[in-house]
Amino acid sequence: MPEETVDTGPVPRSGVRWRRFAATLGVTGAGAIGMVLATAQGALGVQFAISGMPFTVTADKLTGTGFEQFATIDEMIPDSPNQGDTGGQVLVMVSAIDKAELTNLCQSINLGGTYLKITAGAKGTPVTARTLIVDGDEVAGNASFKNIDVGQDASTLTRVPGVTGAPGVFSQQSETVTITNLRQNNYATTAAVFTLPDLRMRFTPDGC
Repeated sequence: MPEETVDTGPVPRSGVRWRRFAATLGVTGAGAIGMVLATAQGALGVQFAISGMPFTVTADKLTGTGFEQFATIDEMIPDSPNQGDTGGQVLVMVSAIDKAELTNLCQSINLGGTYLKITAGAKGTPVTARTLIVDGDEVAGNASFKNIDVGQDASTLTRVPGVTGAPGVFSQQSETVTITNLRQNNYATTAAVFTLPDLRMRFTPDGC
């Protein structure tokens, strides 16, 4: 299959609530599906309650081998102060990469008047990750996929060992992914291994 290039462009926040997608995701009642995580062996699933505070991630370039993407719902703790009118549940896109590299990574979260900012991989050595899994509701950048399959059932994904979605959920996967000028609005990130050269963490007046 030839390489496919997609310019995702600026992606506006949809504001659409999870209940509109509950049937599509196979979700019933309050016990919604949590994020699927994996260990280095890709065998163990883990779930955790998200804080509900979104954070921004940017990178000049992301390259990955083994890519999957599907929808699910993340949950906050009961009566979380950050739940607003969401009912404590957030519809997210799960983006999983078996082996990833990120150049000039920046991550920031708005704490109300100041930002906690993390930077790494800006001095010639990229950030690397194994079994990188990101839950977010917005992705923007210029994307290129090799051998992409679109519309696959999420329960049958194979590109990231041990990571699949719920049966009947729309998904896509590809052999490789490259995204330049990456920008994401995320709620959770996990990785089996995460290496951040030239790491710097600080409070700043502006975010990424």
